[in-house]
Amino acid sequence: METPPTRRVSLRNLNPAARASRQVAARLVARLDANAPRFRGGAPAGELSIAILTDAAIARLHADFLGDPKPTDVITFPGNPALGLAGEICVSADTAAAYARKHGKSLPRELALYIVHGWLHLCGYDDLEPRAKRLMRAAEKRAMRLIPAEAAALLARP
Repeated sequence: METPPTRRVSLRNLNPAARASRQVAARLVARLDANAPRFRGGAPAGELSIAILTDAAIARLHADFLGDPKPTDVITFPGNPALGLAGEICVSADTAAAYARKHGKSLPRELALYIVHGWLHLCGYDDLEPRAKRLMRAAEKRAMRLIPAEAAALLARP
């Protein structure tokens, strides 16, 4: 059963090697939003922006905002619900592709996991301390079980 979108989801494909479907990303977020009580009440209300980036682009963000010039998998920026903005999830398709190749996983599923990870940060999860990281990983597993079709189809162009 398809979950109707509950919020506006914007998607920017800024990595020519991995072009995600906005419609599938919106369904993925809608499925997560529909299960918000299982994830600390879910992400804040408002538009959610997702950016699919290169390693070079995410490394610039990582340096500018977190003081680390290396590429990373996901960076999440909180929004301002009072202005109708839930936040922005920036993911590196290059990092996802390298990890997927190395570990025998699919690129669409790995990108979906990165989006889930960012959404969970907006829900209040963190992964800096060992206990918090364990809670984040458990939440990721629960979330990924909710979105198998969306994860498989994320890079398919409708």
